[in-house]
Amino acid sequence: MLENRKYIVIGVFCLVGLVYLARLFYLQILDDSYSLESSSNSIKRVIEIPYRGQIYDRNGKLIVYNNPVYDLYVTPKKVYIPDTVAFCQLMGLERPEFDSIMASARAYSSNKPSLFLRQLSKEDFARIQDALVDYKGFEHVTSSTRTYPARTLANALGYVSEISKKQLDEQETPYYRQGDYIGHSGLEEQYESVLRGQRGIKFVMQDVHAVPKGSWKNGAFDSLAVAGKNLYTGIDVEIQQYADTLMQNKVGSVVAIEPSTGQILAMVSAPTYDPNILSSRYFSKSYSQLAKNPYKPLINRPVMASYRPGSTFKLIQSLVALQDGAVLPSSIFSHAGVPMKCHCNRSGRLNLSGAVQYSCNPYFYHVFRRLLYNNSERNTFKASAMGLHHWHDMVAKFGIGQQLGIDLPSERKGNLPDADYYNRMYGEKRWKFSTIYSLSIGEGELLITPLKMANVAAIIANRGWFYTPHLVAGIGKPGEGIDPKYLEKRDVGINPAFFEYVAEGMQGAVEHGTVTAGAIIPGITMCGKTGTSQNKKGKDHSIFVAFAPRENPKIAIAVFVENAGWGGVAAASVASLVIEKYIKRRVDNLALEKKIKEANYLPAITPPKKPAPIPKKIETPRDSAAKPLIVKTAPQRTASPAEPNLLVAQSVTANGN
Repeated sequence: MLENRKYIVIGVFCLVGLVYLARLFYLQILDDSYSLESSSNSIKRVIEIPYRGQIYDRNGKLIVYNNPVYDLYVTPKKVYIPDTVAFCQLMGLERPEFDSIMASARAYSSNKPSLFLRQLSKEDFARIQDALVDYKGFEHVTSSTRTYPARTLANALGYVSEISKKQLDEQETPYYRQGDYIGHSGLEEQYESVLRGQRGIKFVMQDVHAVPKGSWKNGAFDSLAVAGKNLYTGIDVEIQQYADTLMQNKVGSVVAIEPSTGQILAMVSAPTYDPNILSSRYFSKSYSQLAKNPYKPLINRPVMASYRPGSTFKLIQSLVALQDGAVLPSSIFSHAGVPMKCHCNRSGRLNLSGAVQYSCNPYFYHVFRRLLYNNSERNTFKASAMGLHHWHDMVAKFGIGQQLGIDLPSERKGNLPDADYYNRMYGEKRWKFSTIYSLSIGEGELLITPLKMANVAAIIANRGWFYTPHLVAGIGKPGEGIDPKYLEKRDVGINPAFFEYVAEGMQGAVEHGTVTAGAIIPGITMCGKTGTSQNKKGKDHSIFVAFAPRENPKIAIAVFVENAGWGGVAAASVASLVIEKYIKRRVDNLALEKKIKEANYLPAITPPKKPAPIPKKIETPRDSAAKPLIVKTAPQRTASPAEPNLLVAQSVTANGN
């Protein structure tokens, strides 16, 4: 019995030993993954960066593509430069700059290649390629950089630059390395994970001096880089470029939307810049120059700039009041006792459509008052607070006071005040209707972005619904892969019939109301509303929102021109020309076009005041009876304001008119 147990124990030990031997055989002979890990000192992993996805407009025109460039690397131990001065002239370097680069390369490694010059263009590389034969130790690696053939849409597209240390440290999943490029702002940032593609890895054998000796195991473990997916946008490049030319020498925004889809047709942030200047090896210098420009061309104004909507907000007030039953389409109000002036001489004779047409301030004072008090005459704090809460909830359905969710980073919410807001501002029970009545005409604490007002125009064009505005209409293929939220129809909770009364007033505003006669488009029924946003720091801002045609609308638009005054002139004219260009594909109103292109509304830039020089006090001997002498320095002459940065001067030439 004991003899049998002995053989069982021996058998178990033998079996365990065989299992270990089999596992060791598999790991050391059959499984190459551990061999690869153990060979890390002799096998170099070469990361292959894929091409970023390209970006197209709605008609298949390229907006962004990749252009081959060359990175020049140096291996210090191999370097032989017979004439350093000639070499520096060839490379366009100063001697101190060359010495600094070489010192950094030696500090990194004498045997390994390190970056010498980044992003040489095809022309620059062709110029030095033959001469490099005479300079040992230099080699090139082909990469790519972003190119923008249309030279437009800079703020919406964003740019690609080297990843920052903060971004490296904040990675949730390790992917990027020091020196990698990543999308910043705009679509380049929003769709980074889609555009960047998938990296490839190549394993190369090398000796103890890091000299490559060929592919490891004939590339059995290599993986190819996969290019990023292309983006297909709703942008119409021809219209975008045309709107750019109209906004030259102006500060503001143009946002045009296709109401039936929510796709953005054009998004102008003025002043802008040529996006190609941030896609070169002079990125730092160019970015610094843009950042210092007093007109702030790096701000994407359609989604980041906040304004008081002015009289354009009367469109929302009308619809909310009709839905709430606070007014009827036929309601007429007297101007008596109203603490604000009217733009017309039709006191007490306007119904709701007429009030929209002539932008009657006293009318909307009464509309807002009725909304807050629910047709009650009791002017109490409780009534004001309850009414304002109800008003806030109805207006919020139009996307005011919140992010719409456009596929761009840094979208601002704006501000839609409620009772809690005024409680914090003034204290509870310390405010009432007379404190906040300026909200009735889109002033006071209301703040909106141009994108939101373009969306309001789209809501009215659709008679009560909208798709979340978005730039990208397809990922990988047109019409595929976009976020489902951009395909979800959003209703604002207003009876569709009420929109006809507002549209009637908007058509009247264009044809016989507050819009300059020159902005009327022959053959196209445009419905629009002017607005003038109060500006404490200068001339008021000109605002105009519109859609066209009235039936089966093709385009909704919002135009903001800062410091241009009345909304019916500057902003309305720009909107009219863009609408005509989009619908007709040409512009017949050449006189208006010339006038707008030549108009200059850039505010004067006042240079910062230099502090007054401190007088120097000349000490006198203590035993002297003379008074101390004060030496006055001559006042320094203040430099004249600098001209706008040439980088923001738009040289886009639109096709056609």
